Amino acid sequence: MSHLNRRQALRLFAAAGAAGLAAPILSACSSSGDASTASVDVPSGPPIKLGMIVPQAGLYKDLGTELDNGFSLYLRLHDNKLGGRQVNLVKADEGESGDSGKAAAEKLVKEEKVLAVTGVVNPQAILAMKDTFETAQIPLIGSNASPPTLQGAKYIWRTSFVSDEPGRAIARWAADNADGQLVVVGQTGPGGETDDITNFVDAYKSAGGNVSGQPRTVAFGTKDFGSLLNQIKGTSGVTAMYAMFSGVSAIEFVKQYKNARFPGNFKLFAPGSLTEGYVLKQEGDAARDIYTALNYSPDLDNAANRRFVADYQKVFGTVPSTYAMASYDAAAVLDKAVTDATKSLDSFNLNAAIGRLGQIDSPRGGWQFGQNRSPLQRWYLRQVRNDGAVVSNVLTAELLTRG
Repeated sequence: MSHLNRRQALRLFAAAGAAGLAAPILSACSSSGDASTASVDVPSGPPIKLGMIVPQAGLYKDLGTELDNGFSLYLRLHDNKLGGRQVNLVKADEGESGDSGKAAAEKLVKEEKVLAVTGVVNPQAILAMKDTFETAQIPLIGSNASPPTLQGAKYIWRTSFVSDEPGRAIARWAADNADGQLVVVGQTGPGGETDDITNFVDAYKSAGGNVSGQPRTVAFGTKDFGSLLNQIKGTSGVTAMYAMFSGVSAIEFVKQYKNARFPGNFKLFAPGSLTEGYVLKQEGDAARDIYTALNYSPDLDNAANRRFVADYQKVFGTVPSTYAMASYDAAAVLDKAVTDATKSLDSFNLNAAIGRLGQIDSPRGGWQFGQNRSPLQRWYLRQVRNDGAVVSNVLTAELLTRG
């Protein structure tokens, strides 16, 4: 596993970005194994209509923006073409519920008659729209974490991960580094959080870890953690915590955890959602020293990631998150699949082409779809560190490969 020193990375990415978007486009075409080469030297054809489902307001808007950014960046770098075809991208508002997400899917499939769809933030929504895509035989390339209960789909693919995977990825490392008993806390909600907690506990115990009591859970969207943190702080023998929170709950939990002033040797482990993307910007210094497991870190030292981070910084003025990266990869998947199916391009043949794809050369490192239509990929340990004025998730180690 190789990674860049944070200051080296920022200097390198800034220099690359200053050269403009043309240089990354050219360099992206230099390797025959690169997913971004799929739209080069392929037969052209009539434009294709694709759909994107993301929240445009409300609770999940920030996540939706990051998915939109990643996909639009790939199109921007490829002259708005996938597989040599001009793309007409039609966006539908996912809203905040399963019902609103399903309505967005129905609109794109039945009214807009799109070739394929990408996006989807809310796990409840991807479950609710499953039958829509399966019945219509139109592929959905989802680009956010999906719940373990999404089973048996033939037309739904994920470029992110299944929501219980981060807990399993960090469990052994946490067991080796907790230095005592560990308490588990988390939220119940639409994202498979209960599954993540259960699977983390199972893997942690299997690795020899000692869990204090039963997991302590609160409702999704909870913002007051004072009582919970005080109880944990007063529990004898507890030296570490695993915390499963996302969104506004993650932000408030991290801030209140900092204010609770746990002992200096106390360790906090979590899936990447606790400190990833837009939430880390609001958590700031309060997130320092938290360890998380995720399938991506912006300081990964590989050619695809150097180009991706430089281009993303130039266009959006910030480093990308795993959410943006997964959406960027969804475009790469479609690019390769459209190229493969272009002689008889329809939704059925496109779905078959996705099933034939080999390795995707991704900013996260190479990956390919597993039998569950989710990536078989490497998982990384990150630690939040304050490097000068920049609070970042810094790559610490490679954990394992799973999917």
